[in-house]
Amino acid sequence: MKYINHFKRKLKTEQQIGLWVGLADAYGTEIAANAGYDWLLIDGEHAPSDLRTTLSQLQSIAAYPSQAVVRPPIGSVQLIKQLLDIGAQTLLIPMVETVEQAELMVKAVRYPPEGIRGVGAALARATRWNSIEDYYQTAHEDICLLIQIESVTGLNNLDDILNVEGIDGIFIGAVDLSATMGYQGNPNHPEVQKAVIDAIQRIRQSGKAAGILSTQHEATQKYLDIGTEFVAVGVDTSVLINSLKELLAKYKTNVSVNHGQGGY
Repeated sequence: MKYINHFKRKLKTEQQIGLWVGLADAYGTEIAANAGYDWLLIDGEHAPSDLRTTLSQLQSIAAYPSQAVVRPPIGSVQLIKQLLDIGAQTLLIPMVETVEQAELMVKAVRYPPEGIRGVGAALARATRWNSIEDYYQTAHEDICLLIQIESVTGLNNLDDILNVEGIDGIFIGAVDLSATMGYQGNPNHPEVQKAVIDAIQRIRQSGKAAGILSTQHEATQKYLDIGTEFVAVGVDTSVLINSLKELLAKYKTNVSVNHGQGGY
């Protein structure tokens, strides 16, 4: 029996609420999975999740309804092959700016002749160590490819990228985008928000799913109200540090709690 990617199958039928996971530890990730989020983003770009810790986090999530999304540090064909083989089914590829990059990512998640994914079924958790007989023929049905647009260059090429077949969704990285627009650290600047909303609407109109991370309630609700399909509403590290500080502030003065949005 193969693994079913429920995240992909729900992508265009219902909104899915997610959480960014940066603790890079299976125990912490399992706590997040137990909380009931629709999807959990295992971050290998800005958090210290490597191949081994990603594997353990995938295993800890597997016992729960929450679905795993994995972000590698870069859109590397070799790393994508490894992540797929250890059982990642949904990938979020950061810093995609061109059609050529997007097309390469599509090829990286598919076996030949449609793609360039390396073959190694006997070693792969994804195939249950060669126990899924039709894995090569059907793997693409449950692999979900999300790409991240987070620069002015990426936005300028968005319409052409939307025409690339094989991309299931596009995630707008508002914090990095704000920096490339000249508003570093201010993703809620009106000009940035105008660009973000326009991009989400264009993505949805193309038939692909749109996604974003927002840790501020008003902005988050705005994204949900316009139909954004997959929305991360918090980051585990921020939730932890702020909760710890809020608890301490009840008993100690001069404790600063930061609810702002960092660079994700």
